[in-house]
Amino acid sequence: MANSKDKGATLDAIRNWVTTAARAASDKKAEGTIVLDVSDVLAITDAFVITSGSNRRQVLTIAEEVEAQVKASGGPSPIRVEGLTDAQWVLLDYGDFVVHVFLDEVRRFYDLERLWADSPVIEWDQGVRAAAVVE
Repeated sequence: MANSKDKGATLDAIRNWVTTAARAASDKKAEGTIVLDVSDVLAITDAFVITSGSNRRQVLTIAEEVEAQVKASGGPSPIRVEGLTDAQWVLLDYGDFVVHVFLDEVRRFYDLERLWADSPVIEWDQGVRAAAVVE
């Protein structure tokens, strides 16, 4: 993840936030969560977290949990959030990384993993739960 040096956040911080996002999605039973390092092919962001839910309510729940867990880990709030109304493809844009939460069939249609197949996968330890949010 080379671009983050220019954006201010450290590589370690970004890696922590994307793994937190992936784990938060997993905590809400998201399917097929993958983290891609897109820093060598995109100038605007360093990583994509791609995940999906089986229905619109789950898509919204996953997006809400990702946002809460990233914030609880000391991370930023999203710069922009899109897709909450339809809940078919919710995009959480954090600047240094972007979280894509898809409805299953929409994910299969757009197939971002195929589009970014040359990008390295970032391991995120699926067996570890995200930290609990303290309210």
